[in-house]
Amino acid sequence: MNQIDFDHGSVRANIMQAALPMLAAQILSLLYSIVDRMYIGRIPGTGTLALGGVGLCFPVVMLMTAFANLYGFGGAPLCAMERGRGNTEAARKVMNTAFFMLLFCGVLLTAAAYILAVPMLRLFGASDETLPYAYSYLQIYAAGTVPYMLATGLNPYINAQGFARKGMQTVFIGAVTNIILDPVMIFGLGLGIRGAAIATVLSQILSMVTALRFLLSEQAELRLALLKPRELDLHLVSNITGLGFSNFVMQFTNSLVAVVCNHVLSGYGGDIAVSVYTIVSSVRSIMDVPLLAVSNGSGPVLSYNYGARRPGRLKEAIRIICRLGVAYTVLSWILILAFPEFFIRIFTSDRELISHAVPALHIYFFAFIFQVFQYCAQSVFKSLNMKYRAIFFSLFRKVVLVVPLTLILPRIAGLGARGVYMAEPISNALGGMASFTTMMLTVYLKLGKEEV
Repeated sequence: MNQIDFDHGSVRANIMQAALPMLAAQILSLLYSIVDRMYIGRIPGTGTLALGGVGLCFPVVMLMTAFANLYGFGGAPLCAMERGRGNTEAARKVMNTAFFMLLFCGVLLTAAAYILAVPMLRLFGASDETLPYAYSYLQIYAAGTVPYMLATGLNPYINAQGFARKGMQTVFIGAVTNIILDPVMIFGLGLGIRGAAIATVLSQILSMVTALRFLLSEQAELRLALLKPRELDLHLVSNITGLGFSNFVMQFTNSLVAVVCNHVLSGYGGDIAVSVYTIVSSVRSIMDVPLLAVSNGSGPVLSYNYGARRPGRLKEAIRIICRLGVAYTVLSWILILAFPEFFIRIFTSDRELISHAVPALHIYFFAFIFQVFQYCAQSVFKSLNMKYRAIFFSLFRKVVLVVPLTLILPRIAGLGARGVYMAEPISNALGGMASFTTMMLTVYLKLGKEEV
């Protein structure tokens, strides 16, 4: 079992050792939902409506991810810092506290999804035509809430111990299973959209089992144990929640933005506009993967060196993250500009959908390069336990900028649906530069002058 040695070697090597398996894991994780949409969009006769129905479930899926990240990425930096300080017992306590909270929240979210399914989907913009598809998918998908949250929320603790390849494997087994089961369930057994949900739940269970087996084994540096309620340290829960709240806010506000966009677009173009947004947001999910991998993969390196008081290595890591991100986003923007139909055809072959999606994709990705500055700053804030700054800039970009712009721009100069997509590049530029400038002034420039 290869474990990354954060004490030695170059910072670039540490980041790449953590980020490359993370990249593979993020790609595989993305396949859970992407493969579903690829096949659902091609169901004969009902593909377009079914794709829109699944898109209406995105806010629920994002909310589950938000809670998984709350205790996953909230506790992992604290865990890595304690390892950097040589305090193994404290690191183990962080992980086991997060494990308890993931289980607790998973059970509550499962119950909420079943009780509130129809009113939630109506709130998210479901029409009489798309509601049956969305409801069928969500009713089955909700059964996998606990496995999904444990697989997603525990993975950062595997990476925080330096076992990035094992973290990748926990996602790999589930993603491959999903890829195999999707066409069998959807087309082979004729289950349609329900088959996609069943395949996803079974795959998530396998990912959870793989993660639990490793963290309960002797191979793990930190062993997993289920705390009793009386053993729960509420102060530690508060610290984990506070640090993870920025990731929670990012995912929760993604859910909020999806709800607002679906509502506005349904008013300007009906169900087909919602399906177009599903495609555009799916392409965005694909293009975000390398950024997320570098951002999340660099987290243990940043946190460990912060705990070990090595400001020089911290500054070098920040520079590397930014350079990699800028190079990638420039290349991505060029590809989107030159070959938009290539990305759109991943999800549909419907000519009408494609004709609407091409201009939407061009507008949506216009300022994609600024996304790297947001991710870089947020990664630094989270990894160095600067939770209030991380929370503020998460709220600033989505709640202060995206949501109001999404509501206002379509009403200006007859922009309509185009205004919805214009909100993204404007918020990317303003939000990205605001967070990055703050990080440079309050963190990076001070690292060379004072001990961290």
